[in-house]
Order: sequence, then C-alpha cells, then structure tokens
Amino acid sequence: MKELPIACELTPAELEARRTGLLPGLLAQARERVPWRNGFRWRFAPSTEVLLTAVKTIDAERQCCRFLKFVLTTEPDGGDVWLEVTGPDGTSEFLSTLLKQ
Repeated sequence: MKELPIACELTPAELEARRTGLLPGLLAQARERVPWRNGFRWRFAPSTEVLLTAVKTIDAERQCCRFLKFVLTTEPDGGDVWLEVTGPDGTSEFLSTLLKQ
C-alpha cells in the first residue's frame, strides 16, 4: 500500500465548521484514551448512539484525512465500544495536535 501524507485536506475554516461532526467531537465523549501503535485507542460507553456517531465520523474523516486507519470494536455482552485510530509514523503527534485545537 502506498504511504499517504499526514495531512488533513480541510481548510482551517472547514475544520472549525465541521469540528463537532468530526473526530474531536466524537472523542469528547470518550471514557478513556490509550496510546497505541502510531495512534490511540478510545473507550466509549456501549450505546447505539455512540456506534452511529462513530460510523458517521469515520466516514467523514476517511475522506479528509485519508492516511488514517480506523478500527471499531464492540466488546461482547453489551460491553464497551473501542475506536482505534492509527496511521504512519507521526500519526500520534498529528492526532494530539488536532485534539488540542
């Protein structure tokens, strides 16, 4: 697979306008953040709302931050929801910067 540049294709104004519908809006609901290989994992309450929001967020993010890899996991027996966001070297730093804005 070719390596994509670590860059968001949205302008700062577009990013600000869409912030609540993108990754920072979803991650504000997380119960926990865990450093992960070239990224992070976030733990969420087990709910249909979280799952639907996660899927919509992943769909939006994959279009503007094409270098990101998403893994959405639901634990057995109605357990927590986990979202893993990773990418090439430098992705952890990119995510940390994005989430501070």
